[in-house]
Amino acid sequence: MPLFRFQARTSQGKLIQREFEAPSKSDAKKRVQRAALARSLKVQAIDEKKTYLYRVKKNGQAAIDGEQDAYKPEEVERALKKMGYKVDYVRRKWFSFKGSVPGDEIVTFIRLSADLLRQRLPFDQILTLLYEDTAHKTMKSVIKTIQKDLRDGKESTEVYGKHEHVFGQFASYMLGVASTSGNMASVFESTAKFIERDADFKKNLRRSLMMPMVTVVAVIGVLLFFVGYIFPKMAEMFLEYDIMLPPMTASTLEVSYWLQANWVLIILLFAIPISILVAMWKNTKGRRKLDKFLITMPVMGDLMHKISIEIFARVFNTLYSGSGRNVEVIRIAAEACRNSYIEHQIKTVSIKLMLEDGQGLIQALEASNVFPKSALSRFRLGAESGSLKENAGQLADYYEKQTTYKLESAIGTINLVVNLFIFVALIFITIVSSEGAMIQPNY
Repeated sequence: MPLFRFQARTSQGKLIQREFEAPSKSDAKKRVQRAALARSLKVQAIDEKKTYLYRVKKNGQAAIDGEQDAYKPEEVERALKKMGYKVDYVRRKWFSFKGSVPGDEIVTFIRLSADLLRQRLPFDQILTLLYEDTAHKTMKSVIKTIQKDLRDGKESTEVYGKHEHVFGQFASYMLGVASTSGNMASVFESTAKFIERDADFKKNLRRSLMMPMVTVVAVIGVLLFFVGYIFPKMAEMFLEYDIMLPPMTASTLEVSYWLQANWVLIILLFAIPISILVAMWKNTKGRRKLDKFLITMPVMGDLMHKISIEIFARVFNTLYSGSGRNVEVIRIAAEACRNSYIEHQIKTVSIKLMLEDGQGLIQALEASNVFPKSALSRFRLGAESGSLKENAGQLADYYEKQTTYKLESAIGTINLVVNLFIFVALIFITIVSSEGAMIQPNY
């Protein structure tokens, strides 16, 4: 989020200066104006922190190029001159393509932090080491900002919360509470394991659903192009000489004419469902319906369902302490499970029953109708034996192993079906082409 600074004078003439974050400059101006009216301030300037490029020289050495974040170019120039450099120029950097941070970079940051914390290295030194060893520009910027905010005395939840777009909702929350947990290393390691599992989940989802879907769509597109455009040009050559076409060739030509006459309808048949799915995905209620269908669909539904419950159980195991913050733990675990329908059911049914009706955890989870019987029995056993945290971890490990094996089997089945579809399409193209090649002209 962009960083801003405003300067203002009080009614007594005292100059004050504050830094704050805002989504945009217009929002920053509105916030400053509200503060000015409430405190009778006279605003003098509102500046946004930007990146500046500079080139400097020192003691006849080669020129050094660099970049620095600042509110004004004069501040960069003044700081460089104070360090003994001769400034050639300081100018605004207009284009900055930082890009998103890869999951490997995030996992490396968290895992190395956990290892170094176990060696009792101060966290500020850890951040310095990670900053120096990180090559990714965006990650370097994030680490630098975290270190600065922590040195300024900001709350860790606020420090990591501002980087939720990088770490994710659950990870930013976990890193934020790590400093108050009494065991930062353990929390960091648990968070790294969650991120790794989440990355595996996304990768397997692409392997099992996205790539086969793209392949099928591509093959259908090739078939439509062949039948609707290439094949008619070949078949019509025979019609010019009154040659009787074989049955399969004639039928394919009729289909080709129909496709040419109804190409708008064909495009709409593809475009409308895709548009509806995109619109539903962007809408809260629509996405909830899609997620509900996702866990009930054949072959993959049960796997997707158990993967979401596995993530819920793993987060629950990480955060649960047996104290009075169970509702907050359940809420965070629900938000992390990657299924908006399951999240909605837990929040609106389970948590509501616990808060308003005073029901126990097991009864509340059961009422949501999103937990498999095996998961409920494990939670119930943990509640009765006083080892709910351990049982949640065991459930997560069990579902992880089960879904890993079944997912590999499902991916194999889906790939087999897709390969059969491609095989049939190739046979069709081959037979129709061969049939045309064997047509004998009538002399």
